[in-house]
Amino acid sequence: MRVHVSSARLLLFMLMGIFMGCSVEQNSFTSNLFHNTTAHYNGYYYAREKTYEVETIILKSLDDDPNQILRLFPRLDTILAKTYTKDTEEIIKMASLSIQRHPNSKWVDDNYVLVGKARLYASDFQNAIQTFKYVNTKSPDANTRHAALVQLLRTFTEQDDYDRAEETFRFLEKEKLSKVNQKDLYLEKAYYYQVRNNYDYMVRNLASADSLLQRKDRKGRIYFLIGQVYQKLGFDAEAFNYYRKCVAANPEYEIDFYARLNMAQVARLDEKKDIKKLRDQFEKMLTDTKNIEFVDKIYYELGEFDRKQGNLKQAIASYTSAAHAGTNKRIQGSAYLRIGQLEFDSLKKYSLAKLYYDSAIAALPKDFENYEDIKRRQEILGEFAKYTEAITWNDSLLALSAFDSLTVRTQLDSVVASRKIVEAPVKKKKKQANQSTGGNQNSSFFNTESTGTSDWYFGNPSAVALGQSEFQRIWGAIALEDNWRRSNKTTVINDLTIPVTKADGPNQPTTEEAKTTIAPDEVGKLISQIPRTAEQKAAALAKIEEGYFMLGDLYYFQLNEKENASESYSKLLQRFPGSDYEPEVLYKLYLISRDKDIAKAEQYATLLKTNHPQSTFTRILINPDYLRETSEAAEKQKLIYKEAYAYYQANNLRMAQEKIKLAMQEGNTGFTPQLELLKILIAGKTEDVTQYQYELSEYIKKYPDGELKPYAEQLLASSKTLLEKLERAKGIQFNNSMEGAHNFVIVYNTLDKITNPVSTALDKYNASQWKDLKLNTSNIIFNEDKTISVVIELPNRESALSYFDKFLAQIATAKPLSNYKFYSFVITKDNFQLFIEPKHWMSTSPSSTETIKSKINRFFKIEKTLDPQNGKVCVDWFSLFYAGLSVIHLYGKY
Repeated sequence: MRVHVSSARLLLFMLMGIFMGCSVEQNSFTSNLFHNTTAHYNGYYYAREKTYEVETIILKSLDDDPNQILRLFPRLDTILAKTYTKDTEEIIKMASLSIQRHPNSKWVDDNYVLVGKARLYASDFQNAIQTFKYVNTKSPDANTRHAALVQLLRTFTEQDDYDRAEETFRFLEKEKLSKVNQKDLYLEKAYYYQVRNNYDYMVRNLASADSLLQRKDRKGRIYFLIGQVYQKLGFDAEAFNYYRKCVAANPEYEIDFYARLNMAQVARLDEKKDIKKLRDQFEKMLTDTKNIEFVDKIYYELGEFDRKQGNLKQAIASYTSAAHAGTNKRIQGSAYLRIGQLEFDSLKKYSLAKLYYDSAIAALPKDFENYEDIKRRQEILGEFAKYTEAITWNDSLLALSAFDSLTVRTQLDSVVASRKIVEAPVKKKKKQANQSTGGNQNSSFFNTESTGTSDWYFGNPSAVALGQSEFQRIWGAIALEDNWRRSNKTTVINDLTIPVTKADGPNQPTTEEAKTTIAPDEVGKLISQIPRTAEQKAAALAKIEEGYFMLGDLYYFQLNEKENASESYSKLLQRFPGSDYEPEVLYKLYLISRDKDIAKAEQYATLLKTNHPQSTFTRILINPDYLRETSEAAEKQKLIYKEAYAYYQANNLRMAQEKIKLAMQEGNTGFTPQLELLKILIAGKTEDVTQYQYELSEYIKKYPDGELKPYAEQLLASSKTLLEKLERAKGIQFNNSMEGAHNFVIVYNTLDKITNPVSTALDKYNASQWKDLKLNTSNIIFNEDKTISVVIELPNRESALSYFDKFLAQIATAKPLSNYKFYSFVITKDNFQLFIEPKHWMSTSPSSTETIKSKINRFFKIEKTLDPQNGKVCVDWFSLFYAGLSVIHLYGKY
């Protein structure tokens, strides 16, 4: 009994000693063993397992698209973090308990690393940074510090804080790391460079990590990613090697499948047997039932293979099959895009390319690579179709114009008649081998010969693509299922009108295509459009000329395809030497060439300066700041011009000339033509009419493309017509003497009913400024359209001119006269009697029954434009008329 009690007491004392040795204050062997073991296999273990679970959830969030370069790590975000919030909280809780209960264990810093990871995965970046920095500062273990810094690098990368991320890995590169930390550093650096789109350094780090990778690191996926990057960078041999390593690593099936496809893309094809081997591989993949969900991708890669081999027809057929073989919108959109690119770049069928681009944009996700560039090309393809078809169509019409109408009609009628002939039976189709037992597509797409199905709708890729595009436009992207047309289905029915781009005529791009598209009722319409006269041919050539210019601009400005732009501009210059577009085209060719061919650019510059020295583009070439400088000078000229025009209206011609001279000193700008025309109009009132006409002629020659050229031509033509009429009116003999009394005359429209206001204004003017002369005002009905108010009588020439000048400056610009159109002049009293006496206005030509008075009346009807805001002026035509009578002319007031 005593032995038993003694043994029990001994055991009790031993247990008490152990528990007392496990106190957190103790630093004994037993205490350390207890805390290290408990901390490791309790709190740390459970926190680590939860961390693995969270990392698995994050990895599953990767939406891998093997057609694009895979992401090395998933992007962390708060939305994803909410799905595993309880797990990250549990990690922090378990790791924190382990730290609190076992503060002296060697797992404290490891628990802090787990806390930092939990905060990183929860997108709590600031607290994660503080945690990792704490570990780096406090941990006695170098490996744990390095592990914390690797996670700190990841945190900075997720925060887009690239400067601090680079500082972190630059520091770690100088440290001696364990294999695990070295591997993690390579991977984190690769991820950093991927986020920065630096694929060169990304693949270098991934390749460096190769020898350190373990199976849990998903080696096959990383090898596939390395192969993708090498392929993107153009290192096909390296890409092939890593794709092969990927397959050897036995990755998940989808990665394995795409690795094999990509191997075909980068494989060297030195001999025909290599090509045949790859075709056999594609055929085998198509017939493998395991690949049933990847058939669209296989066809797409087959199309890529054929495209690289130059087999465009087979490539288009394969792309078409890819678009219809599955439901993957990215692959479908990519297939349509490839066909559109081939139709646009290689086959030059812009209308068809537009339809495929429409389908591509409808299918592709907006995050697709270069999506905005693709959409921009899709939007402008309609313009391409318009101008290319305009060129082809008008070229065809011009070619047909070389034949007589009978020959053209005979040929077109024969084409229509041939369409009615019954087609010969289609030959028996060739036996198609290797048909899939699961109902997959057969291997006929691998045959290099024609399948003989071009007459069948589904054997014509273009017809199928157009049909599908039309179906989707009308019915929308609906699922293939029963009762798809039921009213309760969510479908959008768009406008049923099919958009067709035409170029001023039927949509036949070439005469060859016309043979298969012209309907019988269109033959006559086509023949009617063939240009026969010189004017019609010139109009057709003008459309071709415009087409080349606009195509060049579309390539240059919209698509940034300088080579194609240069080709289009060069064709314009070759076909249309001396074109109105030539200065602008030469300047654009100079800009295109100067970056890569200085000698060629200088040739264009020399041609521009030699042939078009006055062109705006020449001035820009010589002085790149020309537009800015001339814009400032033009604004100054406009301000001065308003002052000059005000003086011109007030008949202060000397001051008007001074202002124009001042404006011209600002240099030659886009506003200079307006100044020069006003100068000519002033000369028309101060110089001989012959000089006036000469200056107008020179102005028209100097500015053949100017906005005011039609107006100047109108002035010149009217002046010449006026002199001709005056020449025929020489039967009237006016007195050339300027001595004696004068009258002042105003002529206005009778329908304006301003006789009383005009008389009142003249009476007030006479009373205020000419009271001593005792002038009288009277009104005369000149004819049914015109009425005359006359001031009688001014004693001599000097007073008449003074009266006239002050009237223009003071009365003519005020109401009521400023609101109406009128003509004013001074005339000697004797000549005024001749002017109003009817018998003097009869034509001296027996063959003419028109009176001179009616001729004058027509001059009154000439429009008068006064618009100083636009810089347009005109001449007082009634004054010009009287210049011919040697009345106003002798006074210098015309």
